Amino acid sequence: MSIYQRFCTEITDELGNLEKITLDYPDNFNFGYDVVDAIADETPDKRALVWCNTENEEHVFTFSDIKKYSNKMANVFKKCGIGRGDRVMLVLKRHYEYWFAAIALHKLGAVMIPATHMLTVNDFVYRINCSKVKAIVCTSQDEVPQRIRAAVQKLESSAMLWCVQADVEGFENLTTAMNEADSEFARVDTLATDPMILYFTSGTTGYPKGVIHDYAYPLAHIVTAKYWQQAEDNGLHFTVAETGWAKASWGKLYGQWLVGSAIMVYDFDNFDPKQLTTVINRYGVTSFCAPPTVYRYLVRKGIPNMPTLKHASTAGEMLASEVFRKFTERTGLPLCEGYGQTETTLLMGNLKGKRPMEGSMGTASPFYNIELRSKNGEPTPVGEIGEVVIVPPENGRQVGIFCAYLDNEEQYNYVWRGGVYHTGDAAYMDENGLYWFHGRFDDIIKTGGFRVGPYEVENVLMEHPGVVECSVIGVPDKLRGQAIKAIIVLGKGYMPSKELELEIKEFCNQRLAEYKWIRLIEFVEEMPKTISGKIQKSVQRGQN
Repeated sequence: MSIYQRFCTEITDELGNLEKITLDYPDNFNFGYDVVDAIADETPDKRALVWCNTENEEHVFTFSDIKKYSNKMANVFKKCGIGRGDRVMLVLKRHYEYWFAAIALHKLGAVMIPATHMLTVNDFVYRINCSKVKAIVCTSQDEVPQRIRAAVQKLESSAMLWCVQADVEGFENLTTAMNEADSEFARVDTLATDPMILYFTSGTTGYPKGVIHDYAYPLAHIVTAKYWQQAEDNGLHFTVAETGWAKASWGKLYGQWLVGSAIMVYDFDNFDPKQLTTVINRYGVTSFCAPPTVYRYLVRKGIPNMPTLKHASTAGEMLASEVFRKFTERTGLPLCEGYGQTETTLLMGNLKGKRPMEGSMGTASPFYNIELRSKNGEPTPVGEIGEVVIVPPENGRQVGIFCAYLDNEEQYNYVWRGGVYHTGDAAYMDENGLYWFHGRFDDIIKTGGFRVGPYEVENVLMEHPGVVECSVIGVPDKLRGQAIKAIIVLGKGYMPSKELELEIKEFCNQRLAEYKWIRLIEFVEEMPKTISGKIQKSVQRGQN
């Protein structure tokens, strides 16, 4: 029996499709003790983490190793005064120390704040100031320590500073301290309702919001790992994500270990599709998850045979139909799209046991009660666009949805207005119960009395060979209310021209219903984006 089954009850149909899942866990559930240490005590040699980097270093860590090193790191933190509720920022790229530190902080009852190494000094200033961190643990690479030190000095912060794998001026060497620390660590009293992790999520407007999840959050990723990514007991799951983003929680830690799968980590800086497929084949990866950008590159550069790979999934941005088809043709594996937010776990997905549908987010996760509603709060009928909302259970406690925005109760109450959680995302459901994404609810274009989701137009645009990246917005139009405008980044070998503009319009409009036709095109060198790579449509609308 996999350890996740101790904390949930699954109801499946005769074909094994998940119909319902309910959680049952103790009030003091703690992933560090009740999952990692429990597996280590029962099967100490079970593989947990397979790590390699571009320098051909590699390490294979068992659950016994993770228990030992997280205990050692917890002792280092505890000795320096870090305890329950204290906030610690981790800027560790894909270094294996991230997993030791994460579990160590969980065992202490502390709040982990993952952050990307790409942050600027001002980005660090904002996050350190908002979160009042007690300590920061960072990579020694890419001048990250220097930027963090500049931010700390600017704020006159007293935060403790640690680096891993190297001696850096102004920082303690956490790797050295960890190796010298005791490997025994007594359980600390924590509660499942305590804050566990804080992610800064970059929206399309305003400063990043601090999203806080509690200690029950890992259990909500059982569905993510088992039924969407199809990670399996004694398998090897590989999600392409840096640890500074919530995608790492989705695919590089919680759900995978709960279902008994080891995690594959490739520590790299510059994306090379050939290197990724080499890692998959060298180590025998069984399930793989990556953003559409990765699959787009794989399709263009050529996909080698990957005999051990059983399942492939994707999320995070638009997946072009051409990429779906070509990847499936070359591998025999359909790409299973999924959808969720930093504030949630997986909300919809092409789940285990169901045939993945090209372009669809799949069906709603049985873990949540999901509805589509109009702006006046009424349920939208089949085929009509509505906002994705989550209706909480009768007891009001929905595990998997964040428990607070950092120091912003007003915003938290706003997204929970009317007693449901408003995702702000638009979708429609077809007659087969499949959901189709249409971008942010506020991004819906109202043209000529019709409602058009940017996603459906962008999906067609991406089929044109000259389009590398695109964004569709509505702009004021006296005749239609709004006209559909496409903002396009061209690929190599294509130059902006009236002829190309006409060609792209004709290419797309032949494939779109008339009310969805592109009326305007603008060619740009690059898109305005948040630090997490989301296109800022609000900026684009403000420029039109």
